[in-house]
Amino acid sequence: MRTILVVGGGYAGFYAAWKLEKKLRHDEARVIVVDPRPYMTYQPFLPEVLAGSVEARHAAVSQRRHLKKTKIISGSVVTIDHARRLVTVRPTEGEEYPLAYDTIVVTAGAVTRKFAIPGVAEQAIGLKHVEEAVAIRDQLLTAFDRASTLPPGPRRRRLLTVAFVGGGFSGVEGFGELLSLATTLVKAYPELDPAELSFHLVEARGRILPEVADEPGRWVVRELERRGGQVHLNAQVMSAEDGHVVLSTGVEFDSDLIVWTAGNAANPMVHNHTDLPIDARGLLVVRADLRVGTEDAPIPDAWGGGDDAAVPDLALGNGAATVPNAQHAVRQGKLLARNILADLRGRPAKKYVHRSLGTVATLGLGRGIFEWRGIVIKGLPAWLMHRGYHVLAVPSWERKVRVLAIWLAAAFFGRDIVSLASVQHPRQAFVTAGETKH
Repeated sequence: MRTILVVGGGYAGFYAAWKLEKKLRHDEARVIVVDPRPYMTYQPFLPEVLAGSVEARHAAVSQRRHLKKTKIISGSVVTIDHARRLVTVRPTEGEEYPLAYDTIVVTAGAVTRKFAIPGVAEQAIGLKHVEEAVAIRDQLLTAFDRASTLPPGPRRRRLLTVAFVGGGFSGVEGFGELLSLATTLVKAYPELDPAELSFHLVEARGRILPEVADEPGRWVVRELERRGGQVHLNAQVMSAEDGHVVLSTGVEFDSDLIVWTAGNAANPMVHNHTDLPIDARGLLVVRADLRVGTEDAPIPDAWGGGDDAAVPDLALGNGAATVPNAQHAVRQGKLLARNILADLRGRPAKKYVHRSLGTVATLGLGRGIFEWRGIVIKGLPAWLMHRGYHVLAVPSWERKVRVLAIWLAAAFFGRDIVSLASVQHPRQAFVTAGETKH
């Protein structure tokens, strides 16, 4: 049998493998997925995981539960030698080993873009994975508990200060949801003054949410500021050493919670460790039908899509590439499966063409914004559209039902505000049990 190797189990990789195993004939080919995580993260839910509106496990779609005919390898592909149809796999446990394939699908995704800013690597946390979202939520809840035991002063202000760096969708949605949680949470702490909350959103450009038009973007800034947030445009983080944040505008503040959402960078493996063609940004060069290569020089048996590939956007034209978001990655994953099957069976592949369904973002409980072809909807209707779209888009009916049940429960009983930060140190209670200090 032919071996189809899928590198990465994110949106594009998961959907490609899922559709392949449903459509492949018996003994036509076998599918292998290599990914360090045993689940696909449904990233649009991460801001709601921050706020407790979605359970962390419900934002993660199990690969083994849904890819029942696919071989799952827990690890990472560290090199691709397509000339020899060989990759090097670094498993989560054990030594690296070579793995042969016949067809490769590169959907390794992008990584969080970082800069050599003092203190960022030591102090900041990303918002790309479920574990990060859970840690951010628990850290905020724990900060409230700690702040409530302190008198007003610098230490208490630091605990109640949050900084988000990056004004794209991930940063704005995360900022809005966490701000919504904090303003609700402070009501449960009579020791704290709501005025002590200090939330900062830092963006290097002169606007946030580049996917929407200028005026809706300005409205989002006004909405966040109306709710107590501080939006710093045309500002860069110069330093974050020991939690002391210094902006290029001269603003300075102390924070124990710095969330880094300043965009994506090329996957280092794709950029540096493959013989497949890449462009100047370090992205995989693919044609409109998602085959690796160009129209004049296609690469046999190599396909790619998602955030690590420069997919031509035929809907826009002018040589533009599709933006790295879930809307494209899901559809590219499905087309990858169809085109690989067509290639195996001697049929022509189809080109990827997808016109945007619009952009929708949550800004906190009951607040959102939607834009499509000049039509802008704000507030509660946009928030309901956001929830409706994503409950339909999340894979599998099992996940849809679980998420919908959590939302309905929260509508009646409110968000859960229990911190489980101690889960990050599970042995501490056992180790210290019985200790007595004199």
